[in-house]
Amino acid sequence: MFELTPFVHNTVNRYDPFRDMEEISRRFFGRDELAAFKTDIKDNGDAYLLEADLPGFDKDNIRIDIDNGYMTISAERHSDVEKKDKKNRVVYSERSFGSFSRSFDVTGIDEKDISAEYTDGVLKITMPKKPETAPTSRRLEIK
Repeated sequence: MFELTPFVHNTVNRYDPFRDMEEISRRFFGRDELAAFKTDIKDNGDAYLLEADLPGFDKDNIRIDIDNGYMTISAERHSDVEKKDKKNRVVYSERSFGSFSRSFDVTGIDEKDISAEYTDGVLKITMPKKPETAPTSRRLEIK
């Protein structure tokens, strides 16, 4: 089960004053909960079930990539809202864009049999476990 803990990328960060201002804003107003969408991982015996809450996303804007033992779930949202009055003047306009991703170590998973479905804002990924191999031992004959 330890292999399914979220993977945290270690990157070198350069000084960015805007990032510092965003951090001050997050501390004052609260964290942006969508920045790291929530996931639940359940052990169903022969497989794990990962459920990720992704409300408001189109299925076509969600990607699941598996590379070098890591599964990355990425989601991107683009929404434009514009309301006009009777004279076709804009009285309200709002745009929302964002991309979110999380990575998981899947070294203990049979990658070729992973399946996914997206219904009612919840992404469900079924990940069959690799069959356990019994440790083998043998004695070498000395010649």
